[in-house]
Amino acid sequence: MRYSYMFMLAILILIASACNSNKKPNLKDKSEAKVNIDLDDIEKRGKINVVTDYNSTNYFVYKGRPLGYQFELLQALSNHLGLKLEIKVSNNVENNINDLLSGEIDLIATNFTVTRDRSNYITFTEPHSISRQVLVQQKYKDNQESSPLVFNEIIRNQLELAGKTIYVQENSSFVERLQNLSDEIGDSINVVEIPDYEVEQLIDLVANGEIPYTVCDENLAKINLNFYDNIDVETAISFPQKIAWAVRPNSQDLLDVVNNWLINFKKTNQYKRIYRKYYINKRSKHLVDAGFHSIKGGKVSIYDAIIKKESQKHDLDWRLIASLIYQESRFLPEIESWAGAVGLMQLMPETADHFGVKEITSPTDNIKGGLKFLTWLDGRLSKTIEAPEERIKFVLASYNVGLGHVQDAMRLAEKNGKNPLIWEDNVDFYLLNKSKPDVYNDPVVKYGYCRGEEPYHYVIDILERYNHYKNVIKD
Repeated sequence: MRYSYMFMLAILILIASACNSNKKPNLKDKSEAKVNIDLDDIEKRGKINVVTDYNSTNYFVYKGRPLGYQFELLQALSNHLGLKLEIKVSNNVENNINDLLSGEIDLIATNFTVTRDRSNYITFTEPHSISRQVLVQQKYKDNQESSPLVFNEIIRNQLELAGKTIYVQENSSFVERLQNLSDEIGDSINVVEIPDYEVEQLIDLVANGEIPYTVCDENLAKINLNFYDNIDVETAISFPQKIAWAVRPNSQDLLDVVNNWLINFKKTNQYKRIYRKYYINKRSKHLVDAGFHSIKGGKVSIYDAIIKKESQKHDLDWRLIASLIYQESRFLPEIESWAGAVGLMQLMPETADHFGVKEITSPTDNIKGGLKFLTWLDGRLSKTIEAPEERIKFVLASYNVGLGHVQDAMRLAEKNGKNPLIWEDNVDFYLLNKSKPDVYNDPVVKYGYCRGEEPYHYVIDILERYNHYKNVIKD
């Protein structure tokens, strides 16, 4: 498998080398945004669309929970704006810029180095951090005999980069910096841009002896010292640089709000905790080596195999079921709620009996029973709600609070001129308010009082986490 991986890399390098030149990245015409979307439009939409990159610092999933420096900053920003956060994942710099200017996203939230060239077609926010670019090279020569590459001694002087070949992410700021450095040292540096590879993948290739050098922002490089004990990141190739987000040049109101928020937020203890959490505190070996880190192991829980197997039988995305299980039990099979619900999927004993669950705390039996219950609910609701992507919201709410309460909310929506077959801003509103006497005493309500806040947020939380899982975990 390793040989196949190296073969694919060799093909990528050949393609990159054939296309490589000393010119700046050949980006498409980005002299101006193709749409006019600003804060008012985003507020009317009710959500802010952002793109970030998937790596061990910015955005990842650990033990079923989405985490990351950029992720936590974006959560704080969306809370400040009172908007839903919609995250897209992409490590392709050029595609991200195109998506920004075309209006598909509103904000590029990555470790974007502020450069004069990029400022010609995008607008940078206030910097959220400062970092240097550093050379990533091997510390040891332990694999020298098995590697076809010939390694030099550790480089400490930038003049020693003359004649060296350095592999970097395509269209990244590292390309421009290395080209400028080549001029500064008065000698050539062979810069190879690798398409479809992001920074941490290139660091992995250096650690495994498949390429000699890459370049990375220092803060991210130091985090990767936790993953690889044979890399060196001590050689800087730049002065400290501003790291910022980016918006469209014509999104001035959005820029002003984000800038004001960033300036004030960076003064708070919350920001300091977030920065320390991801860039300063040395994370434990347990976290770094765990298979439950989406970057390394790609697992959500120790029950992934069971969840995948049983979900497939019901034609359900296992990541959705994993998100539900995280919500219900945090993957603790013997947990019991105050109401008597038991196990990974928090089945009530009578529900477990109805669906043939023999041992309610058994992970396999509990998941089988929970999926049978979900399928039963889906069958009942499919008689009226045809669209699967809409119906799943009703199914999840019913799993949490009972089908009867959801049907009450559907009747209330229809009575009040809302669409009883649409969840968001229609049925969910009446379920949310079903704890109010004037709502649960309505003649169309058959099942009475319901503390609707719980199922309302239950649906939101599961689907948001499911989207994070889809962003970073293969199906």
